[in-house]
Amino acid sequence: MNARHPAPRNAQGFAFESTLGKVARVLTGQYGVTVVFSPDGPRVEPGRIVIPDDELNGGVERDVLIGYLDLLVARAKHASLAQLDALPAGIAAKLAQVIDDRRVCAQLLDEYPGARWFIGKLRVHAAERIRERWPKLHWRDRLAWLVERALWDEAPTRAEASHSLLAALHASQDLLLEARASGSTARSIALAHDLVARVRALSAGDVNSMVFTADPVEDIDTDTAPAASAPFSDDDNVLPDHDSTAPPPSERGGGAQADDAVGMGQSLADAQAPSTRTEGEAGAAATNAARMLLSIPLATEFDVLADVTGQGDSAAWRTLRAQARADTAPLKEKLERALSADERIRWRREQERGEIDRTALAKLATSPGYRTPFRTPRAAKGRDVAVSLLIDRSGSMAGRKIELARLCASALCDALTQLSFDCEVLGYCSLESTPMKQLYERQLAAGADLRRYNRFVERLDLKVYKRFGATDLSGIAEIDCGHENPDGEALAWAATRLADHPAARRILMVFSDGYPSTGDGDPQVLRSDLRERVAAIGKRGIELVGIGVLTDAVEDFYPRNVVISRLAELPATVFSVLSSMLLTR
Repeated sequence: MNARHPAPRNAQGFAFESTLGKVARVLTGQYGVTVVFSPDGPRVEPGRIVIPDDELNGGVERDVLIGYLDLLVARAKHASLAQLDALPAGIAAKLAQVIDDRRVCAQLLDEYPGARWFIGKLRVHAAERIRERWPKLHWRDRLAWLVERALWDEAPTRAEASHSLLAALHASQDLLLEARASGSTARSIALAHDLVARVRALSAGDVNSMVFTADPVEDIDTDTAPAASAPFSDDDNVLPDHDSTAPPPSERGGGAQADDAVGMGQSLADAQAPSTRTEGEAGAAATNAARMLLSIPLATEFDVLADVTGQGDSAAWRTLRAQARADTAPLKEKLERALSADERIRWRREQERGEIDRTALAKLATSPGYRTPFRTPRAAKGRDVAVSLLIDRSGSMAGRKIELARLCASALCDALTQLSFDCEVLGYCSLESTPMKQLYERQLAAGADLRRYNRFVERLDLKVYKRFGATDLSGIAEIDCGHENPDGEALAWAATRLADHPAARRILMVFSDGYPSTGDGDPQVLRSDLRERVAAIGKRGIELVGIGVLTDAVEDFYPRNVVISRLAELPATVFSVLSSMLLTR
């Protein structure tokens, strides 16, 4: 399977993020570790790994994102993050991180050699980003990059090989050898300070170096970046122009599982497959494709998922359940009878043990060597079905609509639980987030290109009212309303949860009262996003039904849909639709 097509993380939806989370938990050995995406990454926090969201430069290969995950997992497992965080910002802190990253990655590769491919792809990606930014980098940042190159045994390119930088590296060879052998974060920090001291001595003339001829604006302490037109090297003293974009020489077969991680974003990945276009044209096309098809949030780290299973008010739940049973008890009994008839016993014949099969008695009497006159029961798996209910919690659902949706979820979930079907109840909306708004303003101030995003200041507010396998349904009584409804993203999240269920059949019912909406998103992008998600979910074998609550908007998105024109009919109608699906093989 090929995992090397350019595809932004958010185009892949929650499936890819969920896959990365599982990988992180396996690699770190820590249950509860989550993976989120943000332009403020990469970084490691307690219980959370933050990966750059394509670094605001268009789509990147999935292998690169997995490489970031491997790097951050290595930091989480083998680095002393507190010691690194305690360093004041500056070149010493940057060099310490560079040295320690090489150390922890070496340890990770010893444990998981298969990570070599993804780390290699990350190195290629890092080199490409440095190439684009090189004219604007300070001398000290260029030095840190060449130190990083040296630690990874990568030769500088022609543009990177200026006299002063190479002289600084040459004069620090002993320290670089020690850096390769660093055995702890503390040692990496000490070597970083030694490197800074050595280069400062060179710049001040305290160390004899025939070739260190940096200009006054080119030293480790200045804040002025060289002009974009300044020459970086001479033809007389440059290294050969090594190909820094070649793939890693080993682990060519890495990433064999990444197609499963593509999930609901595969259609976008296909649209972004490599072609004969130039790199710039391909990147622009990929960005336009993402913009046209999917609604991509600026960041996912502010999204909130709350599981309130079993945390509802018991008295309110009992009242709700009594009302629900009054509405659907006859329908439940009818479904139970139909299921029982459909699951009549069938037999496995010609068995060596079990009960006597009367049809085999004649053969038993006429064939002395006959040894299989028995039969064993075989029940049809009519109830091997998982059902997920996803409820739109937008502000327009307030009042009677959300009351009926709560009653409907209660009726369905209560009946399904009694009939031995596994089910869960989910809800979604979006709310304005102050931290996300601040991130958006920082990115605007930095001049970042935000055109490919379609959710800037609102976070997802996701609720699990009753999870699969739980027997306490009281959390359903807590169903409430929020603000907006980014349907496509929520649908991807619910489908990912349902796809992890081992049932033979999976049914997802979505309750909605209109078109997808966010306070800061393009409505047309939101609608195309929902259509793409619905199509991708169908390809995954999930049976999807849109329930329109006083709206026919579901007809524009869901091939299988039901429009409820009278609220009082909602529980009975939805129960009838679900019953029909359960009885249809």
